Amino acid sequence: MQVIQNIKNEIKKAIVGHEKLIDSMLISLITKGHILIEGVPGIAKTTAVKALANAVDLEFKRIQFTPDLLPSDITGIEIYNPKTNEFQIKKGPVFTNFLLADEINRAPAKVQSALLEAMQERQISIGEENFYLPEPFMVLATQNPVEQEGTYPLPEAQLDRFMLKVEVGYNTLEEEIEIIKMIENPKQIIPVANKEDIIKLQNELKNIHIDEELIRYIATIVNETRHPKSIKLGEYIELGASPRATISLVNASKANAMLKNKDYVAPSDIIELIPLVLKHRIKLNYKAEADEINKDLIIKEIIEAIDIP
Repeated sequence: MQVIQNIKNEIKKAIVGHEKLIDSMLISLITKGHILIEGVPGIAKTTAVKALANAVDLEFKRIQFTPDLLPSDITGIEIYNPKTNEFQIKKGPVFTNFLLADEINRAPAKVQSALLEAMQERQISIGEENFYLPEPFMVLATQNPVEQEGTYPLPEAQLDRFMLKVEVGYNTLEEEIEIIKMIENPKQIIPVANKEDIIKLQNELKNIHIDEELIRYIATIVNETRHPKSIKLGEYIELGASPRATISLVNASKANAMLKNKDYVAPSDIIELIPLVLKHRIKLNYKAEADEINKDLIIKEIIEAIDIP
């Protein structure tokens, strides 16, 4: 679709390379999902999110997660007004279309959990009142690798609410040279889509056909992470992916087909996204670390073991 290509073109005015990241952000937007972006500092994670927000004419807010952040700093709080002798609601930055949770794993679990209700129910409870978030609403979180000092691992319940997790690496040498040229001659990103365009894209998702055999294939892939029968590395899995992973993979595959200007899902559309949907939802046991078995190896074995329709 032309609107998708227009958004991609604008994002590329600020981002060199990182095609997987750009496509993943658009897939999350189309599917009403959320995305977790992991990588070392300085590789344009935040820049990519800002570029998407600028290309789409929607409200954008950023929260810098720190160890001293409070849940109310995100959601909002009741404030007593002595003049009226009443409590008033002051809404937090979560009330926006695009919420950038920058370095989300630099805040402890109680702060991260403030986003759980917003990401799943798309509402916020403040005091005794519930407030619905604007549509569309999307959380784009960045995090540094957990092995870095001063970070907190995200709880499973928080991770499961992210449709995709994208790991961003360094640019190639040629791309880095292109980045320097871009800084010397920056291009302005202009809005090429609005709220109505995005909602139309989201509604179009239901018109993308996915064959019943492919749905069974997706369900089989996810089920293999819980009850491994076809792989040898199953003994290293402590916790498999939830049903939310199955739903996410179906919807993400349909959005991936849309990005390729197709009205149907092919097996390749699914296989491309399996690591992005499953990797952060699988928990390995202590034996995996001892034997140097990682999630990439397990997911690769699952893909190879399950017959493609």
